[in-house]
Amino acid sequence: MKKSVSVVMACLLAGVSFVGCTKKGNNYILATGGTSGTYYPFGGAIAYIWNTSVDGMNVTAQATGASAENLRLISKGEAEFAIVQNDVMDYAYNGTDMFAEPLPHLAVIGTLYPEVVQIAASKSSGITSVADLRGKRVSIGDAGSGVEFNAKQILEGYGLTFDDIQKNNLSFKESAEGIQNGTLDACFVTAGVPNSALQELAFTAGLVLIPVTGAEAEAIMNSHNFYTKTVIPAGTYNGTDSNTEALAIRATLAVNADIDTNTVYAMTKALFENLESLGTAHAKGKEVSVQDAVTGVSVPFHPGAIKYYNEIGLSND
Repeated sequence: MKKSVSVVMACLLAGVSFVGCTKKGNNYILATGGTSGTYYPFGGAIAYIWNTSVDGMNVTAQATGASAENLRLISKGEAEFAIVQNDVMDYAYNGTDMFAEPLPHLAVIGTLYPEVVQIAASKSSGITSVADLRGKRVSIGDAGSGVEFNAKQILEGYGLTFDDIQKNNLSFKESAEGIQNGTLDACFVTAGVPNSALQELAFTAGLVLIPVTGAEAEAIMNSHNFYTKTVIPAGTYNGTDSNTEALAIRATLAVNADIDTNTVYAMTKALFENLESLGTAHAKGKEVSVQDAVTGVSVPFHPGAIKYYNEIGLSND
């Protein structure tokens, strides 16, 4: 599997589908995200492992509009697998928030790595806690995005609503620029750490990371069981000298529930038995572990994934 790095990168640089670098067999689509994001190359690394480790497998990592679109693709039978955020999958399965009704045919193989809800504030704002966001100019991500729902849920954990802040719907880059030029006081960013927009902000104008912790964090997790606790390590961003407690959602491997048990079992086993190769092919692979794969899951596991977890003595309750 050592050769996986050069092969996957060659496919990416050539701009061809990952199917062209694999053997022929069962044809499946792995829906990912935009070509400039994390999900697409990460999905390519997963597809390569499956295609070279599972007999007769032929998986294409397909660029898409990410989580919400991916779940609709699975539901409509236009993709068999997808990388999605576990909170967006919860909304899709239950027909809440950005989904008017539940989407059918959804199941989980496992969660992959954390995407941290990072709350950054300007040094001049005086904000040191979520409660301090009251009355402040706060970006909560693009309208209708998963970030917006994360912000809503975390604010509610502290007894706040969007009516209590001066709400702005801006991209990560626009949010960081707003804090830098003084038109914003704080922003929510749900992403892997470090996030490039916040890195740039930290080096140019500085930032303060706001923790989510204590009874409020517990209440949020009790209300929304797709959250997990995490820590943003000291030094992640320039000038952040101490650890910051935070909540995270998790990038998740979703699957069409109608795929047969033995196929999903073989693919689950292949993925988690080749994590070293996944970590070599993509940095996020180093954050994936089979123990964490059963955390933050609020949608039923596929029976094939359950079969593998039971085999290795791992509870998925």
